[in-house]
Amino acid sequence: MEKIDLYVRLSPMEAAEKVKDAVTGTFSGEILDEYKRMLPNGKEIVMLLFEKFYMRSGNRATLTFLADNLEETTKVHLSAGGGSEGMLFRFDWGAGASFAQLGQDALQEYRCK
Repeated sequence: MEKIDLYVRLSPMEAAEKVKDAVTGTFSGEILDEYKRMLPNGKEIVMLLFEKFYMRSGNRATLTFLADNLEETTKVHLSAGGGSEGMLFRFDWGAGASFAQLGQDALQEYRCK
């Protein structure tokens, strides 16, 4: 499982759109679920769940995107998993890291910390 935390100079919804475009613009990348929560004080929370097939692991990997602007800047958490082959071994041949990196790359130019 690969986890990445970063801060960006975008709203949570803008960050979600950047990652959504990056993932769904690839072969076999699709969005499984999307949840948005607008709070009364102008704060927002966005969760996206993606799935993508990776040939190298022979399996589908998932990427969970979670963003909120509860602090001064938007915090994004990316967590990839499910790319391992088999029940006993959790070795995914780098598919999880690759999937999380795809999300991070989509936000790279907007990073602030």
